Amino acid sequence: MNSTSHYPAATVMERIETHTLSVIVDNEPGVLARVIGLFSGRGYNIDSLTVSETEHEKHLSRITIVTRGTPMVIEQIKNQLERLVPIHRVVDMTLVGLSIQRELAMVKVRGKGEHRVEALRLADAFRARVIDASIGSFIFEITGASDKVDSFIGLMLPLGLVEVSRTGAVAIGRGAEAM
Repeated sequence: MNSTSHYPAATVMERIETHTLSVIVDNEPGVLARVIGLFSGRGYNIDSLTVSETEHEKHLSRITIVTRGTPMVIEQIKNQLERLVPIHRVVDMTLVGLSIQRELAMVKVRGKGEHRVEALRLADAFRARVIDASIGSFIFEITGASDKVDSFIGLMLPLGLVEVSRTGAVAIGRGAEAM
């Protein structure tokens, strides 16, 4: 292969980044489908998606999307989202700096004896609450940053992890200003 057939330096693999986008939209039927359609139609992945009405009087909802891509892909996603008509604002919570992200998970663990004791000890260390208990299993509720939830789930795996249900990330900016 000669030197002229190499890709230009600009196309060298850029690093993949995870970003949390907060999107304010009209709370009306079909908006979520349009947002998801934008992602699927262009081959972008959604790692986490949450949505809820945030301002009832104004009929607005907040969609929180966690996605991955190169900086260029993330910028394309934001630009394409901003062009959708029912969207009022797109904020990359990863870049605003002063934001808080949390996730909730319910984690079911089966176990007896030593495994049961270890699961309770770890839950205490992670500040997970027992929300259901039976002779053979527990259901823990854990909230926190997604990596904390991931770590807890990873530690429960060898102790008898049965099932996990996660909300997906939510994010909000710190301080007195609104998004």
